Amino acid sequence: MPRLPLGEWVDSSVDWLQAQFSWLFDAVSTGVTGLYDGIDAVLSAPQPLLFAGILAVVAWWLRGLAAGVLAFAGFALVDSVQLWDEAMATLSLVLVATLVTLVIAVPLGIWAARSKTVSAVLRPVLDFMQTMPAMVYLIPGIIFFGVGVVPGIIATIVFALPPGVRMTELGIRQVDGELVEAAEAFGTTPRNTLLRVQLPLALPTIMAGINQVIMLGLSMVVIAGMVGGGGLGGAVYRAIGNVDIGLGFEAGISIVVLAMYLDRMTGALGRQVSPLGRRAAAKARAALSARRPGAKIWAHRPQPVTALVGVVVLALVAGGTGFLGGSGTSSTTASGPNGGHGKKISIGYIPWDEGIASTYLWKELLERRGYEVDTKQLEAGALYTGLAGGQLDFQTDSWLPVTHAQYWEKYKNKLEDLGSWYGPTSLELSVPSYVKGVDSLADLKGKAGQFKGRIVGIEPSAGMMGILKDKVLKEYGLEGEYEVVDGSTPGMLAELKRAYERKEPVVVTLWSPHWAYAAHDLKKLADPKGSWGKGDGVHTLARKGFAAENPEVGAWLKNFELTEKQLTDLEAVIQETGKGKEQQAVRTWLDENPGLAEKLAPQ
Repeated sequence: MPRLPLGEWVDSSVDWLQAQFSWLFDAVSTGVTGLYDGIDAVLSAPQPLLFAGILAVVAWWLRGLAAGVLAFAGFALVDSVQLWDEAMATLSLVLVATLVTLVIAVPLGIWAARSKTVSAVLRPVLDFMQTMPAMVYLIPGIIFFGVGVVPGIIATIVFALPPGVRMTELGIRQVDGELVEAAEAFGTTPRNTLLRVQLPLALPTIMAGINQVIMLGLSMVVIAGMVGGGGLGGAVYRAIGNVDIGLGFEAGISIVVLAMYLDRMTGALGRQVSPLGRRAAAKARAALSARRPGAKIWAHRPQPVTALVGVVVLALVAGGTGFLGGSGTSSTTASGPNGGHGKKISIGYIPWDEGIASTYLWKELLERRGYEVDTKQLEAGALYTGLAGGQLDFQTDSWLPVTHAQYWEKYKNKLEDLGSWYGPTSLELSVPSYVKGVDSLADLKGKAGQFKGRIVGIEPSAGMMGILKDKVLKEYGLEGEYEVVDGSTPGMLAELKRAYERKEPVVVTLWSPHWAYAAHDLKKLADPKGSWGKGDGVHTLARKGFAAENPEVGAWLKNFELTEKQLTDLEAVIQETGKGKEQQAVRTWLDENPGLAEKLAPQ
C-alpha cells in the first residue's frame, strides 16, 4: 500500500496557518502571557510563609483545622527546599489554563447538553484531544508561540478541555427532567431555567469536572517544562536531564503538595456550593464527632466571615512585606560604559557539558557586568525555535557546519552567527579500553551480542543522533544489528560509569573534547570511511538583531574563545562541585584563573 503523506499535509497546514494567522498567534501569546504574569506577580509578591498561612486559612474554612495545619506544613516544606518560586509559577500556569479552559468548556458543555447534534459532533473531537499524547501538542505550540509558558499553557488547555466539556454536559443532562418541565410550565424562560434550575443542580458534577481539569493541568507541568515553561516542571525536566535524583524528588514532592491541596480544596468547594453537599458534609461531621469526641476540634471550621477576616489580615501583612518591606533588587548593576543596568538577557542551552559550562560562564560574566540573566535548558529543536522566535537571546553550543546543520538550514535567516569559540571538535563512538578487538566502527559488525545489541545514545533531538542513525550505521552495515537507545547526555554518562565500574562491554556516543576521557580509560572507535564528517566548531548563535541591540555583549561573544585545557578544566570543576551548583563552580574556576573574566568581558 502506498504511503499516505499525512505528516506532509500537516506540515503544510501548519506552515500555512503560521503565515496567514501570525497576528492572531501573537495576540493570543500576548494575552496569555499578560494573564500569567499578572497572576504570578500576585502569588509571588507575599512572603512564602505568610502566603502559606493564607492558603492554610482557606483549607481550615473548607475542610477543617487538620486540613489547615497540613496545608501550612506542606507549603512550608516547599519553601524549605527552595522551590517556592517554582511552585507559584506552576500554580499560576495551572490557574491560567483552568480559567481559559472553563471559559471554553462550560459554554460548550451547555450547548452539547441542549443539542444532540452538537454532542455527537463534539464527542469524537474530545476523544481525539484527550487520547492524543500530550507532548504532540507542544510541536505546533512551539512553532506558533515559541518557547516559554505560552505553548505549555496552550497544550494544557487542549489536553484538559475534554473533561470540562463532558462533565458540564453530563451534569445538565442528569437534572431531573420533571423539574425542568415544571419550570417551563410556570412560564420560566429557557435562560432562567438554565441559570436557576439546571446549573445549580448540575454544579457538583461541574465542580468535579473543574477538579479533573486542574489535575490534568498539573499532570502537564513537566511537559511544559520541556519547552521553557519553568516552574516545578522545569525543575523536574532539569533533574531528568541531569539525572539529579535529589532535585527530582524535591520537585516531585512539591508537585504532590500542590496537587493534593488543589484536589482537596476544589472537592470541598464543590460540596460547599451544593445544598445537598453541605447537608451531607454536616451529617458526616456530626457522626464523626459522636464516634470520636476529640475529632470535633480537628474538624472545626470557622464561619465564613471569620475565615475572610483572617485571609484579609494575612493578605494585608503579606502585601505589606512583599511590596514594601520585601527584598529589593540585588545591587549587581555595574558602573561604567559596559554596565548592564539590570537589562534582561535570556540564554538557552542543551544539557551537554560544554554547553552547560559556557552558558553558566556567561551567566556569571554578564551578572558581574550588571545584567539580569535567565537560563533555560531545552531540547535542541526547542532551543533553535526559541532563538528564531526571539524568546531567547543567544546560545553558546551550536555545532556547525555538520552536527546542527538541519537546524541552521531551517532557521539561519532568523539567527546571527557570532562565531566559533572552540574547535575543531569530533564526534565518535567509544568503548572502554578493556574491550579487546574493537578499535574501529567496522569492528562492531557481528559483535552485537557482546554489547547487548545496543548503542547508548543521548538526546534524540541532537544532531549527532541523526548522523549516527541515518549515516554511520548504514555505511558500516550495523543497521538492524544494533539498537540506538535514545536518552540524555547524563543518562549516557551514568550508563558508561556503571558499565565501567563492572568492567562490562558498552558502546556509547561521545565527542571531543569531553571530561569523560579524563575520568575513564576509553577508546575512540576509528572512522576509516569518514562517516561522521569533519570536525565542527562550537558556535555562539543569537537571535536576529541581538548584537545590534547589545553591542557590548555582542562584541564580547564575538571575541569569546576557550582553549581545550580551559574548557575541560571548567567542565571538571563543575563535575566536582556537584549538580545544581554550576554557577558556584564557575566562580571557583574564575578565581583560579585571575584576569580571565576581565579579558572575556572587558569593561
